[in-house]
Amino acid sequence: AAWLLKAVTCMDLTTLSGDDTPSNVHRMCYKAKHPIREDLLKAMDMHDKGITVAAVCVYPTRVTDAVNALKAAGCNIPVASVAGGFPSGQMPLQTRLAEIKLAVEYGAREIDIVINRALVLTGQWEELYEEIRQCREACGDAHMKTILSTGELGSLGNVYKASMIAMMAGSDFIKTSTGKEVENATLPVGVVMMRAIRDFYWETGNKVGFKPAGGIRTAKDAISWLMLVHEELGVEWLKPELFRLGASSLLEDIEKQVSY
Repeated sequence: AAWLLKAVTCMDLTTLSGDDTPSNVHRMCYKAKHPIREDLLKAMDMHDKGITVAAVCVYPTRVTDAVNALKAAGCNIPVASVAGGFPSGQMPLQTRLAEIKLAVEYGAREIDIVINRALVLTGQWEELYEEIRQCREACGDAHMKTILSTGELGSLGNVYKASMIAMMAGSDFIKTSTGKEVENATLPVGVVMMRAIRDFYWETGNKVGFKPAGGIRTAKDAISWLMLVHEELGVEWLKPELFRLGASSLLEDIEKQVSY
């Protein structure tokens, strides 16, 4: 139960659907503040510990709705927004930068950008660095998570290189997937990305966060990722500042498991 509650506090509760409306964003924000039923928390003597998710994640057009809903609920959960040509990355760079700036202007405190996969597949590493660097600049004070879309990078070697370049360019987090690819977060890719994070930390002293996303639907999946982070990066990474789970349907299964 403790591991499952830890997973909840590291979760980015997400809705990224074409039919998102203010009302379903408001419902999600309420769930973000009250992720586990009060009676279950009382049974574990955790009802007064302030258990909430780490952030809510929406499209830029829904950021204002989420900010207003969380403010009305009296909580300080940050709003994250996907931006920068999500999910394909196939937009002109200036358009992607403008979208990032708009999301920040609307009140997003975290930005999940997506890289241009073509730059990886064609070996244009300096161009990839420069694009991510400009995205980091556009984010201003907001935290930036860089989505690598690992299922579309062709090899684990490319995953490692893209991870290092994203961190060198100033990413606060590196993230596996958009959740829209055919292949999303997998444990082998997670190992490669975490070892890149570890190598980067040893070289620079800077801790970069890790976020698996896409296909994480069960409590068992969440525990697997928590254990992998614990083994590869250590217990200091098991906190919302350095580890997030991207999920839209995971919370329901976690609540079900906790009730058992």
